[in-house]
Amino acid sequence: MIAVDAILQELEAALAEAQTPDQVEQVRVRFLGRKGKITLLGKETDFRSLSAEERRQFGSQLNELKRQAEEKIAAALADRRHKATQMAALAARARLDLTLPATDRRLGALHPISLVQMELEAIFEGMGFMVLTGPEVETEYYNFDALNIPPDHPARDMQDTFWLEGGYILRTHTSANQVRALEKYGAPIRAIFPGRCFRYEAMDASHENTFYQLEGLVVDRDISVANLIAVMKALLGEVFGREVTVRLRPGFFPFVEPGFELDQECPFCDGQGCSVCKHTGWIELIPCGLVHPKVLEAGRVDPEKFSGFAFGMGMTRLAMLKFGIPDIRLFNSGDLRFCEQFPVVL
Repeated sequence: MIAVDAILQELEAALAEAQTPDQVEQVRVRFLGRKGKITLLGKETDFRSLSAEERRQFGSQLNELKRQAEEKIAAALADRRHKATQMAALAARARLDLTLPATDRRLGALHPISLVQMELEAIFEGMGFMVLTGPEVETEYYNFDALNIPPDHPARDMQDTFWLEGGYILRTHTSANQVRALEKYGAPIRAIFPGRCFRYEAMDASHENTFYQLEGLVVDRDISVANLIAVMKALLGEVFGREVTVRLRPGFFPFVEPGFELDQECPFCDGQGCSVCKHTGWIELIPCGLVHPKVLEAGRVDPEKFSGFAFGMGMTRLAMLKFGIPDIRLFNSGDLRFCEQFPVVL
């Protein structure tokens, strides 16, 4: 019968020595050509001297030997062709004329909102906050009902919403993540939720229909307004690297009680009044307050044992203040010249 293993070992040794596609082809001819070693096995064998069982066994071994030989030769040929292509590419690069002018490659830049988000995440992580995300396509429950905004609540009229089929909406605020986080992690918790929001707004220098917010949530035992003020002061000091003029005034938000508006003196007009601040001298920056007991209950947290505060800042407006951008519509303009003005990321 056929010494299959011995012939295959001889074939593998010959392929190992073949360094080019042409040399592999020579090995193929040597073993599978018309006068090749494997081909002649079938031609030179005296089948008349073999029994029917021996002929069957011989044919099976010969076919298997041819199959394995063809696979090994094909693999070797593909490998040598790949190496030849690599060598050709290296040779082409070696012919590079270094005296020619260099190709112009401009470094990219992050969007100013991305820069602000990265900075805020680093600041809050330093204060022990988790950074969480949530879906931009929300349910009515998490966007409104769980935040103490039932269907007949007038606060819904303040958020002209993009409704989708099946009762889903494009989230109008990142506050929708509050109850989701409480359900998953319970209390105590410290977390922020940065992301994109959508509202049907009349666009002007300070309003857009697509904008970015960062929601914050702290729930623990014995949390008070003093804790809220301390975190806000630490945050603004880090963001602006200087002392800023702010004011805290009462504000209404259904998911906090009491609620506040933290405003910053307009840096574009130094409090004198301009189109960005609507001639008030102040820019609304951080709505905040103590978490409403109904929100805690929706998140399966006992309001008798735990309290907390929440805040939501507009990252888009914060980027305007930080980088001196006078018109919010520039952020979504798609003009690369706008982004190129900001720090380059290497």
